[in-house]
Amino acid sequence: MLSLVNLSLAYGGPPLFDKTSMEIQPGDRLALIGRNGSGKSSLLKVISGEVPPDAGERILQGKPLVATMPQEIPELPGKSVEEALRDQLSDQHLDDWEVEARLHKCLSDLEMSEETPYPTLSSGQKRRVLLMACLVREPDILLLDEPTNHLDVEAIQWMESVLMNFKGALLFISHDRSFIRALAKSILDLDRGKLTRWNCDYDTYLIRKEEALEAESKQNAVFDKKLAQEEAWIRQGIKARRTRNEGRVRHLLKMREEHRQRRSKTGNVALNVTASQQASGHKVINAEEISAEYEGQLVFKPFSCEILRGDRVGILGPNGCGKTTLIKILLGKLTPPSGTVTHGTNLQVAYFDQNREVLNDAASIVENISDGNEFVEVGGQRKHIVSHLKDFLFTSEQAQAPIHNLSGGERNRLLLAKLFTRPFNVLVMDEPTNDLDLETLELLEEQLDQFDGTLLLVSHDRTFIDNVVTELLVFEPDKTIRPIVGGYGDYLTFKKRSQAPTKPAGQTDKSTTKKGKPQKARRFLNREQRELDELPALIEALEAEQEQIAADLANPEKLKSDPEFGATAKIRLDEIDTILHEKYARWEELEALKKELT
Repeated sequence: MLSLVNLSLAYGGPPLFDKTSMEIQPGDRLALIGRNGSGKSSLLKVISGEVPPDAGERILQGKPLVATMPQEIPELPGKSVEEALRDQLSDQHLDDWEVEARLHKCLSDLEMSEETPYPTLSSGQKRRVLLMACLVREPDILLLDEPTNHLDVEAIQWMESVLMNFKGALLFISHDRSFIRALAKSILDLDRGKLTRWNCDYDTYLIRKEEALEAESKQNAVFDKKLAQEEAWIRQGIKARRTRNEGRVRHLLKMREEHRQRRSKTGNVALNVTASQQASGHKVINAEEISAEYEGQLVFKPFSCEILRGDRVGILGPNGCGKTTLIKILLGKLTPPSGTVTHGTNLQVAYFDQNREVLNDAASIVENISDGNEFVEVGGQRKHIVSHLKDFLFTSEQAQAPIHNLSGGERNRLLLAKLFTRPFNVLVMDEPTNDLDLETLELLEEQLDQFDGTLLLVSHDRTFIDNVVTELLVFEPDKTIRPIVGGYGDYLTFKKRSQAPTKPAGQTDKSTTKKGKPQKARRFLNREQRELDELPALIEALEAEQEQIAADLANPEKLKSDPEFGATAKIRLDEIDTILHEKYARWEELEALKKELT
């Protein structure tokens, strides 16, 4: 339906894409991924026809209708939800009955009143309307730029279900791995100006991409060795010059140019999430029957919890339910209308604020994190401020520039750079994953996995939650907060089990009734109690083994003495991870059963 042929585009620096070609065919479901600043949004604008390329052609076959949902949310002042949708049909010359039919279907899917003023909606609700404004046109090709940004899990799942039913071709940019896994059949990878299509799912792409990067690295090493040999030859003395092969000289000049034009892979952020040398007390936060209100309305019902040193707690719920309020109450920044919060000893708290209020737009990047100092301390080491910023992919020139032009991803990187310049043993992160590219996300996950302090995390990134936390506090629709052992997958399992249909009153369960005798009351069995008692020690042993294997993998001497250890250790780590998920789920199941029966 749409082809790009030898497309090039640059904005003063290296080309965002250079002689790029691609096709969009009926039924395609493509995820466009790449580093922050690699040119993904620009490519989407060229595909939509919004931005002309510097060179190359954009060819449409059969006049397909292309609809685009931008990353920036337009205001649409004075418009109702219905008017925002109706405006999209003004140029399609449809019969009145078809206009009304399309509007009715989209408004039904939105589950919003058609008269609701669009400007009064939350950013998440506006994104829902914008998606429907695209779909009401019934496009052949749908382009989405970061559609899940700042959406809660419920809204993301709604969007997934809507897009699953979309019959046209779909091309979207996203850093949400769960979203990509759910929707993408193929991956478009924009890397250093080169666009590559991988006709496989996301997880297969990751494996193949890693293999391709390893092959590229080996090929570059061979090339560089050959170039060094040729450079040594050209520098030989007068005798060698008399016999110099001019063809060889021309080949050397060509190799020099090829090396000059080679674009190195963008570096990774040098994250170092290290807990303070001063450990907190065993008890970090104890909350007793705390609640919250806003303008006289209940935010959440009385709730108690105890957070201990080393706990990794995720806070999950829809936008506006009170997650940030809960964090501020737990940290002592807000006083609850009821209940008490007590803190343990030696707490050093680092707080990643989703609104980035600690950043000063009028100040430079350096001024935002230096506090007037030329050096900062990171992970117990003294470091020059510019060197520290380079670890977070900011150049020396950027360091002195004001921050008001930074992208969302760059602001998040700056906030991380600021956060990690001070010692902490309690890390609180409120939506840290917004706008971060996939490489930085995964690196942050790795660092948080090694962090041995206490973690409180608010996130709508389901994969990130599963990979980082070990327990959840979930905001339920009835304004209760439910503790769940495990990550997001464990919460889904619990939710599915709790929503399973129950037998109508009076219905007999044949499996527990024998020969018409009255059914005995179910009790918590001795073997179930023994299993419950043994689970903590079993889990502790598995986690200890997990830590030991991780330590051995980080030991060069161990790997040198046992070359096969790396492969067998990875297999065992995967086994332990699976077993731990099962054991935590079983622990939760037995605890719930015991509570129910006693």
